[in-house]
Amino acid sequence: MYYSAIIVDDEHLIRSSLAKKVNDYRLTIAAGTAANGVKCLEWLKRWYTDICITDVRMPHMDGLELLRQIHDHYPWMTCIVVSSYDDFAYVRTSLQLNAVDYVMKPVEQSVLNAALEAAIGKLRQTRKHQALSILMRKLPHHVDMLERWVDMIQTVQMEKRQLLIVDTLEMFESWADDQHYLLNEFANVWLELVLERIKKEKVVLELPEDELPGLDEKPISLEHKRFFFRLVCVGRLQTGMQKISEVIKEIKSSATHKTVEQVKQYLNEHYAEKINLQDVADAVSLSRTYLANLFKQETGTTIWSYLVAVRMRHARELLLNSTLKSYEIALKVGYENSIHFSKLFKEQYGLNPMEYKKRMQG
Repeated sequence: MYYSAIIVDDEHLIRSSLAKKVNDYRLTIAAGTAANGVKCLEWLKRWYTDICITDVRMPHMDGLELLRQIHDHYPWMTCIVVSSYDDFAYVRTSLQLNAVDYVMKPVEQSVLNAALEAAIGKLRQTRKHQALSILMRKLPHHVDMLERWVDMIQTVQMEKRQLLIVDTLEMFESWADDQHYLLNEFANVWLELVLERIKKEKVVLELPEDELPGLDEKPISLEHKRFFFRLVCVGRLQTGMQKISEVIKEIKSSATHKTVEQVKQYLNEHYAEKINLQDVADAVSLSRTYLANLFKQETGTTIWSYLVAVRMRHARELLLNSTLKSYEIALKVGYENSIHFSKLFKEQYGLNPMEYKKRMQG
């Protein structure tokens, strides 16, 4: 994905030179130019951009005041200062206003590349942190969506993929408000969460930025910003789901995986009964110790942890879709001790059964 930049300098030749250098860097485009800070702010009222590259000394509004305005009104952006003046006061003020670098003119391509790399690194880190923070806050209310992703990928039911992606995009948009640039970051952290939930050591997700839809070397108007970032997000989710599913298919073809799937099927069918490890081992004709190690190696979790997760998933369904009391649900999912059941439920979902039901239905 390209990151866009506006170049601000009162000298036309320098603006043109910097614009060319920005376009020559593999991850950026020069979306616009402006002769001073005032014109830059006018441009920003119509266009979206990620990075501002600005001179310090300019008529009407200098670079430092422009940095202040961007810091106050365009917090998603980051800035690079270019100047002919090796002045410590300028450097210090620029850094205080969150500029990522202070570059001396004439600007060499390698130096600008390093500054752009730092700017993009800061954007990615800041946006990922912001997206993760929102995700962790919202996730307890969207466990169903995560389960839909995991079930679809593990069962390779790809025919419903597009509907799931649309539903996921709508969820992300409700989290982002007007911060549409976060949609791609939500997609990134969501795919990481899905991978963690699957817990397959063999699943490796590699999604180079170059595989994503880009700006096509054109600036984005504010009125098209939402549309663009929706496309980027959908592209990321589609590619990520496809790559994860391909790896899952490979794993499913192995004999080891078939054994583990048999164990999972047995646990899914007998979760409400009193079962022990020997019962499970007998069902797949393996020794208890070998089966326990095999299951842990393949899934990243123990048989009993998986059984608890199955039981808690069924308990959650009963809790939300029936009038059964907590102790009645406990019995239906294999627990005679309702206090122990409530403790396990809280470990799984963060709330005890009645609190969870009240939160989800309130």
